[in-house]
Amino acid sequence: MSAEKSVLPLVTGSGMPAREPLAMPTQDLRAWCAQLPPDGTDLRVVWARLVTFGGGFALTAFGLYEMIRVVSLGGITILEGIMTVLFTVTFSWIALAATTALAGVIAGPRMRTLASARTPLTTRTALVMPIYHEDARRTTACLQAMAEDLARVGAGGAFEIVVLSDSTNPDAWVRETLAINRLARDLAGVMPVWYRRRWHNTAKKAGNVKDFVEHWGGRYDHMVVLDADSLMSAETLVCLVQAMQADPKLGILQTVPVLANGRTLFARLQQFAGRVHGPIVARGLAAWQGFDGNYWGHNAIIRTAAFAGACGLPDLPGRKPFGGHILSHDFVEAALIRRAGWRVEMASELTGSWEESPPSLIDVAIRDRRWAQGNLQHSKVIGARGLAWPSRIHFATGIMSYAASPLWLLLIVAGLALSAQAHFIRPEYFAKDFQLFPTWPRFDSERMIQLFILTMGVLFFPKMLGLIRGLLEPELRRGCGGALALVGSTLLEIVLTSLYAPIMMLVHSRHVFEILTGNDAGWSKQRRGQGGSDWYEPMVRHRWHTGFGVGIVILATFISPAMIGWLSPIILGLVFAIPLSWMSGNARIGTDLAHAGLLLTPEETAPHPILRRADAIEAGLPDLPEDGIAIIIADPAARAEHFDRVGEPPAAHRGHPEPELLTAATKIREATTRREALAWLKGRERLFVASHRTLAEALAQLPIEPDDHQQEAALARRA
Repeated sequence: MSAEKSVLPLVTGSGMPAREPLAMPTQDLRAWCAQLPPDGTDLRVVWARLVTFGGGFALTAFGLYEMIRVVSLGGITILEGIMTVLFTVTFSWIALAATTALAGVIAGPRMRTLASARTPLTTRTALVMPIYHEDARRTTACLQAMAEDLARVGAGGAFEIVVLSDSTNPDAWVRETLAINRLARDLAGVMPVWYRRRWHNTAKKAGNVKDFVEHWGGRYDHMVVLDADSLMSAETLVCLVQAMQADPKLGILQTVPVLANGRTLFARLQQFAGRVHGPIVARGLAAWQGFDGNYWGHNAIIRTAAFAGACGLPDLPGRKPFGGHILSHDFVEAALIRRAGWRVEMASELTGSWEESPPSLIDVAIRDRRWAQGNLQHSKVIGARGLAWPSRIHFATGIMSYAASPLWLLLIVAGLALSAQAHFIRPEYFAKDFQLFPTWPRFDSERMIQLFILTMGVLFFPKMLGLIRGLLEPELRRGCGGALALVGSTLLEIVLTSLYAPIMMLVHSRHVFEILTGNDAGWSKQRRGQGGSDWYEPMVRHRWHTGFGVGIVILATFISPAMIGWLSPIILGLVFAIPLSWMSGNARIGTDLAHAGLLLTPEETAPHPILRRADAIEAGLPDLPEDGIAIIIADPAARAEHFDRVGEPPAAHRGHPEPELLTAATKIREATTRREALAWLKGRERLFVASHRTLAEALAQLPIEPDDHQQEAALARRA
């Protein structure tokens, strides 16, 4: 396919170009037939896998050995055996993270061989942004900044912007069309801007992208999938396309997005951690994955034909939450496209890729509920026929990222139970079965302390490597405020994340419990930008966490006050969960820390020009109205642009009219003024007004009450 094929006007009356369909058959997870010959394995990848998995296994085996030595002093009881198993599983999780970071250090910087910067782009790439009730000003500002940057390097003609909406709120929908029409006008002659809102958002984001591929995928050689908060530089986008052109077997090339634009305490913690020690872990992942990489759902380029041929997702058998549509679709798509013989790689050394962090602990918890369900669904995919074993590892680590929390909780409970048993229950000297010595819990205290130190060392090993890297790299060191600021920020990040960890342990444990008991996550809007500043929501969400922490203190006081010292990080995090959660979403605390030189990153101290440009574009845009329906009724031009962009709605099935469409038409017909009609219209009735030109025109024809003239004139000016 050539970038010159089927050239269309840059600003058009229709929302999307002419259809160029691409078949996307549903894949069978129980059957497999190889389509492309498998790739060989690079010796460097073999070495990285040996370090990661061999080292992780050896470290876990040593931890198990030491734990057995700790509890076997007086014979291993059933409860001690349970605690040993739980320790081994949870220790293996942090051991794997440590050896992955070690593999990243050993592998060193390894840039994927990319085509020359002079290589012309002979293909067409879609910048695909699926959205659901997002801030239209911010999303279009980011898209405009990327388009302008691509035009700056002379690559604008090889890209097109495609916004795929699944929004169901009529006011959010109108704000989207107003923002997209503004974007199309500003980019006229620079880059085409397309927009499509689905009438039925089946299968959520995965279904949205599939619908695009099936109807317009034939128009594009590649698609760069973006989140609503994604931003990528022109140089990075061009490199991704050049890599695709140079390697016809490459199916997905995933970048490593850097967090930026965070203002709250929690967002700044995430930014700092991701910027300082995140690249080492990412380098380790890329080193052992080789051609068997993963896909994170955004900030990646995908070969459209390969995706269509291999990534048609089936519905999983059974009822929700384990059955139905696959929520965490990205891991599955990477596994399926690799199964079909295409390469999936991570460009760990490619910079110029950004995203934003959720603003608070509560926002992460809400997002993780959906992610947890999607990852646990992978238990039904991990055994699919024909998958590469690294793809199964990706599924297993995704499952473990949430299963680790209830296992950690059970480990704490087992430890408390052992201590209570030793304190309250007398040893049984005269058991029914004769034995020379009684059996009750006994521990090797000195070895336990050594094991605790080992565990903490393994846990913080990646962070220490990141600190060393930051101190040795002048650009990163300066970007973080200097050596002293870097050390201080690392210590602060370790302390705060250690306090937040037990809260997330209980949050994730509840998520897993809800999923196992059959509760579906649904689909809620993701809050971005600034977090909440009031105390009510943290009090409601974390009161039980605080109660659990207080309960541990009371229990430990009765059993052995010394336990409080051992459990102090967990106790402090839980007892103070409410203020810690409130602090996490507080932008003032984050700003004060920045003024003190803490938790700084290069994206803040020396931001890339495209970051500054996106912020400047957003700052220069007028606010979009909360009442989107009112503005398309008040302004004929906005109304015409809206309906030209969205097109005609699908016809109702014969004999099955839409009830809300009929009631909306009746209310508009019976109303005597616009104000009365707008007051009567509710919920989906407003959605049908936003989707049916005839209803909107009829509403606009109603008389305006005298005191509404000034308000409607103001709305028209804002449009």
